[in-house]
Amino acid sequence: MRELPVVGSPPVERADAALNRRRIIRAAAEMIATRGPEAVSMDEVARAAGVGVGTVYRRFGDRARLVYAVIDERERDFQAAFIQGPPPLGPGADPSDRLRAFLHALADRTEAQADLLLMAESGPSDARFRDGSYGLYHRHLALLLSEIRPAADTAYLADALLAPFAANLFLYQRRTRGMPLARIKTGLDALADSLITNRPRA
Repeated sequence: MRELPVVGSPPVERADAALNRRRIIRAAAEMIATRGPEAVSMDEVARAAGVGVGTVYRRFGDRARLVYAVIDERERDFQAAFIQGPPPLGPGADPSDRLRAFLHALADRTEAQADLLLMAESGPSDARFRDGSYGLYHRHLALLLSEIRPAADTAYLADALLAPFAANLFLYQRRTRGMPLARIKTGLDALADSLITNRPRA
């Protein structure tokens, strides 16, 4: 498999811009920690960070992108684990084992910050897909699937495997339906196994 780049790292910035970025993210993170993610507003974050609201909008564009910036550190750790970490999540394992390990790890990742992900995905209808992480997940799954089922429509199947991780669906299953995380992982295994079991012979 080709090695994929970790996305979500901040671009090279001037010192003053980097300082403002850290102030804004720290203010947003503290606001989320003390008042919940629903408390995040661009105006309040700007005041708490000691910068103009225009600076916040220029740097992040909208609230969804600001929330994604808050979750970037955990996201970068997750990406490094499946791109460069030890198997079975990282390279070196059978693609079928890596597929299952990735789905389980993404379930844990979503569980840890589901409320923030829900807020980030509540912007424009394509907010979830505009984030670079979705594209990276999709490419990673498509590469694994191309080894498991070379003749399959891997682009479609990658989207299908990522669909259960939409934050609104994930939270509905966890909180409204009361599904334990273990049950969700069992369902993900069933999806993966349906692709792995029916893999064509070489």
